[in-house]
Amino acid sequence: MDVRVSGVRKEFDRFPALHDVSLDISSGELIALLGPSGSGKTTLLRLIAGLETPTEGKVFFGDEDASLKSVQERNVGFVFQHYALFRHMTVIDNVGFGLKVRPSASRPSNEEIRRRSSELLDFVQLGGLEKRYPAQLSGGQRQRVALARAMAIEPRVLLLDEPFGALDAKVRKELRRWLREIHDKTMHTTVFVTHDQDEALELADRVVVMSQGKIEQIGTPDQVYDTPNSPFVYGFIGESSSLSVRIDDGEVWLADRALGLKSDAPDGDAALYFRPHDVELVDGCGGCIAGTVIASRRVGATRRVELEIGGAAERVEIEIPADHPAREKSRIAFRPKHWRVFPKV
Repeated sequence: MDVRVSGVRKEFDRFPALHDVSLDISSGELIALLGPSGSGKTTLLRLIAGLETPTEGKVFFGDEDASLKSVQERNVGFVFQHYALFRHMTVIDNVGFGLKVRPSASRPSNEEIRRRSSELLDFVQLGGLEKRYPAQLSGGQRQRVALARAMAIEPRVLLLDEPFGALDAKVRKELRRWLREIHDKTMHTTVFVTHDQDEALELADRVVVMSQGKIEQIGTPDQVYDTPNSPFVYGFIGESSSLSVRIDDGEVWLADRALGLKSDAPDGDAALYFRPHDVELVDGCGGCIAGTVIASRRVGATRRVELEIGGAAERVEIEIPADHPAREKSRIAFRPKHWRVFPKV
């Protein structure tokens, strides 16, 4: 099922939560809505679900205007962060609940509901736990039950709101991999909300990066990570460092030194962005960046050092080999291998 959000604006008590948002989602796609708290990602998900009505604009399911249709009429499956399972119901009754409350004309028989629920529990690897109650399950198992319940109604669109946010890091990583496998088998059109960059990059076909009620960038995980189109996206996706620079006739200058970097940004003040791991260390300093080590810490197989750069006392972080003899007050010179320059607004 294709989903199209067209020129949507959403206000709450005259506060705009979304500004003129448009988004095309292809049938069978797995889309991540990624952004910090307050970026509008959950509001957008709820508008697609039918839990909110747009102040302006429309939501289409295929060619059908679904803007004024209810959740039931849209036939969406919704998975919440905190499971929202019925504590007094067994696992199998939770999974079949959406089918049991259908109008009688479209409600399957009790035997069919039980058969379908049992099949889904096997599908999400919870076969044998039909008679347990939610309190008898782990967090990861509860979320699998919640997903099975959402899938039981054979939804046109599957929507997940921070589905792994309540789980610990190890379980979250396991379920991410599992959800991608489930999606590849079922090919439901799926939209999930997250503020976790790793989750979005690992799971999604495309990532929708949001900030302050607007879409900043849409692209594959590689596109938004490797070619971010704004300082916000560069700073939010992955780790980054930035330095105040000046553009003069296509040349990037740091204070009174040309860095040997070319940019098509307009002349004037700008910011140079680069990834801490994406630098090369150099001995000399002709056209390089040099700084004084003010902090150093071990990060896995590498060492992360914080450098103070120049008289402006700007600070950046870079990664160096774990056995590098960096110490406080020592000098390190480096050159970014991949970088972007953005004009200062």
